[in-house]
Amino acid sequence: METLDAIRLRCSLKTKLSEREVPPDAVEAVLRAACLAPSARNSQPWRFVVVRGREAIDALAAAALPEASAVIRRAPVIVVACALPAVGVTVGDRPYFLYDVGSAVQNLLLAATDRGLATHLIASFDEAAVKRVLRIPDDVRVVVLTPLAWPDAASYQEAAAERLSQRTRLPFEEVVFEGFWGGA
Repeated sequence: METLDAIRLRCSLKTKLSEREVPPDAVEAVLRAACLAPSARNSQPWRFVVVRGREAIDALAAAALPEASAVIRRAPVIVVACALPAVGVTVGDRPYFLYDVGSAVQNLLLAATDRGLATHLIASFDEAAVKRVLRIPDDVRVVVLTPLAWPDAASYQEAAAERLSQRTRLPFEEVVFEGFWGGA
């Protein structure tokens, strides 16, 4: 799949997830793509916890808010993206670790789309509870969770079609300015 096609096609598939196993090599491939992301001064402040198995996933789902726990429970694999603030770069009063982890997660999402895997960013969780369940140290931030699952459809394109038909974007002219804020 071409990069721009993956960008256009990627969407959050939270209700159409299959419980079919995702092979370890597919999980590793999307995580390797995540680790190729740029980061401030090449600090690479991201860490990922891969959660598999019904008992572990149910425990993680219990740490999420109700609307997110249903999505978590449907997936055979959950990737928990974390940040090491102490490793990340801060310039002035601007820490870059969240931006860096966001870049890594975007790579993961696009690589998953390229492989036909469904994802959905989840930020509705109790960070302290997730840390307890996964034994994540206090100095680490849990940034976002995403399921990795096959869509419950013949293809990713079929599963994404309805979701993409509902997606809207602001007009280009409202978000891109030439020369100064507000443009010409």
